[in-house]
Amino acid sequence: MERFPRVRRWLEQLLHTHDTPERTAAAFAIGVFFGFSPFLGLHTALGLLFAFALNLNRVAVVLGVFANVPWILPAYYTVATLAGAALLGSEVPPGRLSGLTAAIGAGAWRDALGAARTLTPLLWAYTVGSTVGAVALAAAAYWLALWTIVAHRRHAAAKHPQTSEEK
Repeated sequence: MERFPRVRRWLEQLLHTHDTPERTAAAFAIGVFFGFSPFLGLHTALGLLFAFALNLNRVAVVLGVFANVPWILPAYYTVATLAGAALLGSEVPPGRLSGLTAAIGAGAWRDALGAARTLTPLLWAYTVGSTVGAVALAAAAYWLALWTIVAHRRHAAAKHPQTSEEK
């Protein structure tokens, strides 16, 4: 990379990796928020849109978005929908959640219509529950990421004192 300073500057600008620990943790938290938000299927695009709009670390945002791995989607959105229904005081029709879990678990676009039909009576519960869950997880992710970044930088500074003094 030292041979190509223009490429290095471009990558640093694109990725925005030389941020403060607070901004990097915020970028990760924003990614986690979108990864667990009700905007299933749009999470990556929304995370990157916010990363560019707020000039945040793109890598941290994408890592946060993909903290919601596919094998936990059905369980998370089922629990989030139940929590949303409890918050709203609405009743979940029997068998409706098993249909929702199956539709989300299938994860294929051809099953999107079936998921939409299953989700329609639970739309507000799904939206409220997954939004509250996303906010809570993003807050936890911010503090965990901040603690990790600060600890890592302290460790790196102790290991290489001359490098940290130059920056």
